[in-house]
Amino acid sequence: MHNTQRTEYFTYREIYSEGAEALAAVLEQEREAQLDARLLLEHVCGTSVQTLLLEGDRPVSESDADLYRELIKRRCSREPLAYILGKWDFMGLEFGVSSHVLIPEQDTENLVEEVMRELCDGDRILDLCTGSGCILLSLLHYSNATTGVGTDLSEEAIAAARENAERLGLSDRSEWRTGDLFEAVRPEERFDIIVSNPPYIESGIIAELEPEVRIHEPRMALDGGDDGLDFYRRIIPEAADHLVTGGMLFLEIGYDQADQVSALMKDAGYYEVRAIKDYGGNDRIVCGIKSIHQ
Repeated sequence: MHNTQRTEYFTYREIYSEGAEALAAVLEQEREAQLDARLLLEHVCGTSVQTLLLEGDRPVSESDADLYRELIKRRCSREPLAYILGKWDFMGLEFGVSSHVLIPEQDTENLVEEVMRELCDGDRILDLCTGSGCILLSLLHYSNATTGVGTDLSEEAIAAARENAERLGLSDRSEWRTGDLFEAVRPEERFDIIVSNPPYIESGIIAELEPEVRIHEPRMALDGGDDGLDFYRRIIPEAADHLVTGGMLFLEIGYDQADQVSALMKDAGYYEVRAIKDYGGNDRIVCGIKSIHQ
């Protein structure tokens, strides 16, 4: 007589509920716990948002359940969801991400949108501190005949940006260089637009940030020095040497840095300097135009 052993399985709804409950114990917002639990389950099972609503009783294999629990444990340790998934959406596009690059944030979409208002067909763009390449690649994707260069001090970040360019079919319009800001730019190179989301968090504040940022995101992409302005002091004067006359410099800033960064740009000779708010009503971008006198 043969013994038959039933393979254990869980329903889709059961395993989701288990994950959501575990995350709710460590995350501040229950809604975030539910969303992350669902997205991780969809990642493991290759399903969609409709599955939980319409097929909650479908079985989940023991191997998928085990993998899901491992990913839930990682999220419970406050590893960012984007790093667990290995991808993140930005400007309607999907970007590969890892712990070597900042996770693209919605605030930075404001920066891209403001640049797009001034971007013309055929323009050449320089993206400093490019990270995943999300800013430059979004600008190239939503424009015609534009080209660009992305620079970053991290070789791993440049590799990630190059992979994203290949995935989006933009390798022929983009170039990726490792170097410290303008060190990767040839002296004679000029651009119509220079854009950057540089490190701008004060060194002393980083220890107070959420664990997802403090522990997991690359510190070199966060730390802006004692007052958070170190990179602006370098970028603003040097950018003028690589902009065409009438070219524009766009910088993402911290919510309380508009006055200081605007003053740096005005002192360097840029004109029509202005601060622009994000969707939350906070100052997020400072931009200005290179004058003929610079």
